[in-house]
Parts: sequence; structure tokens; C-alpha cells
Amino acid sequence: MHPTRRAAVRSILASACLASAGAFAQSASAGAFPAKPITIVVGSSPGSTTDGLARAIGTEITAATKVPVIVENKAGASGGIAAQSVARAAADGYTLFMTTNTTQAANPHLFRKLAYDPVKDFAPVGALVKGYLLLVTNPRLPARNVTELSAIARKQQLTFGAGSSSARVAAELFQQMTRTQLTYVPYKANPQAMVDLVGGQVDLMIVDLTTSLPQVKAGKLKALGVSSPRRSPLVPELPTIAEAGLPGYEISYWNAVYAPAGTPASVIDRINALMQKAMTAETVKRFVEQNGMEPFTSTPAELASFQAAEYKRWGEVIKTAGIQPE
Repeated sequence: MHPTRRAAVRSILASACLASAGAFAQSASAGAFPAKPITIVVGSSPGSTTDGLARAIGTEITAATKVPVIVENKAGASGGIAAQSVARAAADGYTLFMTTNTTQAANPHLFRKLAYDPVKDFAPVGALVKGYLLLVTNPRLPARNVTELSAIARKQQLTFGAGSSSARVAAELFQQMTRTQLTYVPYKANPQAMVDLVGGQVDLMIVDLTTSLPQVKAGKLKALGVSSPRRSPLVPELPTIAEAGLPGYEISYWNAVYAPAGTPASVIDRINALMQKAMTAETVKRFVEQNGMEPFTSTPAELASFQAAEYKRWGEVIKTAGIQPE
């Protein structure tokens, strides 16, 4: 063989070997995942629904992989602090973001500037659950149902607390549909707002069952309705908000997992598989049921499509409610 041609053949073979080695290394890396502790960042404080779900799923992933899963709480800026930290993390699958429609669909319509991009900065991993909210008031308010609460709100200035965009938009939608005007009191997280609601510093909230139902059962708060299309099995005697005097009212939230943009697809698929398996565990299923949520799992591609639709829907709700970006 001519020396020049022989050199060319060697070059082609060397390139092929390098490509094969690279592909093998990537495959081996994905197959070995996880090889070190995983951190799940949540944008709310301990005691919130997302925090509890992250810990329940983390426990199952540790059981399946023998790798520790750490839940890191970074409350503030309606989840924006947590979102920004994950967006800047290494794209290797070891830092994940368990979040809600607050950061991925609502915040872009509530804030003029965000420190993260809910689409460009993240790789969707998979949806987990859908959940609903309770309309709760401080017991000192004499309202026995939604109709009476609306009447009181027209006569005197009432306040509502919210530590997430779901809680805020739920109350804004209530105002729009009842033609009332409440004073918004912002909080870093819903559990903090709940403390003030119990203490009488604010008058009402429309917030997730995880945060509110224990206080209702303890007699510290009064529940007037649930935001779901049908009654919750956790409080079957409680009517929906639509039943209780506001026909057509319905609002929900969802939880999903994201990784930093650029995370390899093979790693994303591995995490999705671990999450899907964790969702079938009895402890996780029990947590979901006890907190008034419904399983809502998906592939990464399905989450991307769902988020795009939710981005549009929450934008329309916020615009219709007359909320001006801050």
C-alpha cells in the first residue's frame, strides 16, 4: 500500500477508535449514575408539600441506589433563589430541582426580571403530581361559606397571605370572580404565612393541603372549600369552592423535576426511571394521598410540552386577574 494511503487509513482507524471509546465512556458514565450523593433543591421551606415530596422520593432513590439524596431548602423570591442556584449548577445530574408551576410557569408573568430562564436554563426530567388548595380563614372571621366570606370582603378590608405564586394567583382569581379587593401580604414560603394566619396577622389563604389541613384539623383554622373539581377524600364533608358559592372556580398546582440545561440525555433518562420507580413505593403513594394530590408522571418530552402549555395558561390567568409584574 502506498505510504500516503497507509497513513490515511491509520488516521481513519484511530478516529473511529476514539469515537468508540468516547461513546463507551459516555455509556459507562450513564450506566454508573449515580456514583455520588444527589442534591434535590426545593424553593420552599421545610414542611411544605414540595419539601415533603422531595424527602419521600429521595428516601426511595437512596434505597434503590445506596446513594444518599440530600434535600436542600432555598426559600425566597417565589422559588427564584432555588431556581437560579440549580441553573448555575454542573450539568451532571447530581443537582436537581424539584419545583412547581410557580417557578416554571407563573413567575415569568409575575416578575419583570428573573435571575433564571424557566425554559433555557433547565432540562425537564419528569412530572410527578398534581395537587389542590384549601380556602382557609382565621376562626375570628364569622364567614361560614364562600358566599359569606365574599360579603364580608366587600364591607371591610381583608388580607391574604401567600408564599408561592399558586397561593397568590388562587387568591387573585378569587377576588376577580367575587369582585372583591383583598390586600396581598407576601411571604418567602407558605408555612411562614400559615403561622401568621393562625396568629391572626392575616385573614385568609388559599394554599396547599399539606400546609393547611393539619391546622384545620387542630381547630386553629376554618376551611371553607377546596379548589379541586370534586371533593377531596381527605375532607369529604368539605365542599369544593365552586359548590360553596363560587361556580366555576378551580385551580391546581403541580410538582416536577428538572436538571440544569446540558445534562446528558442518558443521565436524564436514568433519573426519570428512578423517579418513576420511587412514585410506585407505598410510602410515596401514601404521602401523595395524604396531602390531597394525584400522581401525574411523565417522560422528559411530555413535561416539556406540558410546561409550555402551563406557561401560556398561567400567563392568561395572571393577566385576566389584573396582576402587574413586579
